[in-house]
Amino acid sequence: MRRVPWIAALLTAALLAEVLGRAAGWGALGHGPRDRWRVAVTFDDGPGERTPDLLAVLARHRARATFFVTRPAARAHPELLTAIEAGGHTLDAHGIWHRTALTLTPWQEWAQVAWHPRPARPGPHLYRPPYGGHSPLTRLFARLSGRQVALWDTEGRDWTGGDPATLAAQTLARVQPGSVILLHDGPAVTPALLDALLSGLGERGLEVVPMHELPARRITFREGLTRLRASYGA
Repeated sequence: MRRVPWIAALLTAALLAEVLGRAAGWGALGHGPRDRWRVAVTFDDGPGERTPDLLAVLARHRARATFFVTRPAARAHPELLTAIEAGGHTLDAHGIWHRTALTLTPWQEWAQVAWHPRPARPGPHLYRPPYGGHSPLTRLFARLSGRQVALWDTEGRDWTGGDPATLAAQTLARVQPGSVILLHDGPAVTPALLDALLSGLGERGLEVVPMHELPARRITFREGLTRLRASYGA
């Protein structure tokens, strides 16, 4: 019976490590090499009515991006998937349900992680969890289904609805070579934000490529701690 407190303590420590590990993003893809003048611009939640505007801005700047699409939006707009690929961009997965992983049953999350808009395409096949959230099963399911969990290191914060020029300036202040920039396919400010952002990246000599072409690397222990501090002010 004396072993019970020790077992409980070990289980608690393991659970805490798992929760912190998911919040930190350890084991997921974060950014690319810092010594190569490339960055990735990524869009979540599409395709939708804003997608043609984003494609026009990307074409004007000769930039190639990664679109993390959801299954409902992909089914509703197959013509936009075709347009995205025709523009030289990459399609990857944002899941079936736009819900945090902890609200899904295990069989729902298996379907969530395993779905991909272009499963027959040569890999890597990336999966970006909605809100970047994991469950204890996310990484296991990703490994079993041949997916790589893909996060980011720089947020454009277009979901706030702020002034596009201000958001672009704030984003550029955080960008480094190899950065993966998170934007969204939907907010009204995103096309103008994207235009200003791409202009700034071009002035700094940074080429915009799909995320897998950086190529993205797994988040290190130190980088995970930085993510925790940024998320929770620790």
